Amino acid sequence: MTLRCAVLDDYQDIALSMADWSLLAGAVDVRTLRRPLGSEDEVVAAIGDCEIVVAMRERTPFPASLLARLPRLRLLVTSGMRNAAIDLTAAARHGVTVCGTASNTEPPVELTWALILGLARHLATESTAMRADGPWQTTLGADLHGRTLGLLGLGKIGTRVARIGRAFGMNVTAWSRNLTAERATEAGVRLAASKEELLETADFVSVHLVLGDRTRGLLGAGELRRMRPTAYLVNTSRAAIVEQSALLRALREHWIAGAGLDVFDQEPLPAGHPLRTLPNVLALPHLGYVTRRNYEGYFQQAVEDITAFLAGSPVRELG
Repeated sequence: MTLRCAVLDDYQDIALSMADWSLLAGAVDVRTLRRPLGSEDEVVAAIGDCEIVVAMRERTPFPASLLARLPRLRLLVTSGMRNAAIDLTAAARHGVTVCGTASNTEPPVELTWALILGLARHLATESTAMRADGPWQTTLGADLHGRTLGLLGLGKIGTRVARIGRAFGMNVTAWSRNLTAERATEAGVRLAASKEELLETADFVSVHLVLGDRTRGLLGAGELRRMRPTAYLVNTSRAAIVEQSALLRALREHWIAGAGLDVFDQEPLPAGHPLRTLPNVLALPHLGYVTRRNYEGYFQQAVEDITAFLAGSPVRELG
């Protein structure tokens, strides 16, 4: 019997060109879905006949309520080895094997710096003016050398962001609840005495924390008010770490100079959303991990995950 496989959220229509899916010929019929799926009813209608689903990061959530409506599902593959949008306990209860893939951490680091540089030198504003035959030079850039970069989180990504900050001649500080002075010293940064001290002293604040109960809503109105009016906030981690209503107010009322955002509470970000149009926001459509090397790795390992599952020996299992 040929199994059915759906590859979700293939926005660029490139999934089938990133790996050799012919290795599954005769055993699995693969189809891709480009359009984001909204409600659970839409998801069930689109993939309810599938035994295998390949998910791209957390674009389509798989809560317990949805998994209960997918009785045919046997294997769920996700890019990356962590996916907070999949209820692993419910998956196990319904007999669904969940497998992941490797993921390179360099692309989010690079994009973080693209946002920092874009904000500091007003690149979007100046480039847009050039394209529109507009005025020549309308902004004044912010310096990086000698300024302070504050990192919320000093894991793999945060550590690499810190290294580049030091190369720019920035003073780098970091904070998280579990960060020790020894670990900060190893990374070549100063441990901030508190979250509040970091926010009050940094010229650029960049978020690199894992989303969890202790980090959800970590930056609210009170925290954002502590930042300097000349400071910028960059978030390439998870949107829910920053309270979105507070962030919108901070940007509209100029508590901070601006924000560089690659993550949002709702993705894709709806048309007409203010974060698309606020002049002090540099917004990107969640590009942090979207590079050729990452995608080739995701989909090649997705094929490996499916092949191993069919052979009765699943690899890279989650949960």
